Amino acid sequence: MLSKEKIARINALSKKAKSEGLTKEETAEQQKLRQEYIKTFRASMENTLQGVTIVDPEGNDVTPEKLKETKKNLKH
Repeated sequence: MLSKEKIARINALSKKAKSEGLTKEETAEQQKLRQEYIKTFRASMENTLQGVTIVDPEGNDVTPEKLKETKKNLKH
């Protein structure tokens, strides 16, 4: 997870961009922080999906094959 300070900085830069604009350095910093946030979010989402099993009303495992394959690869 991204630190509270980094999230606060992302929000501060976003607010400043809307109100008065950013310098080149601030724009670069904003892009770097956004990419870091997205990378962290995706990793967290992937981790969450690894624990998901989809079951239909009859109790059959209907988890997509791609997710099953990913789970197998992580166990080995």
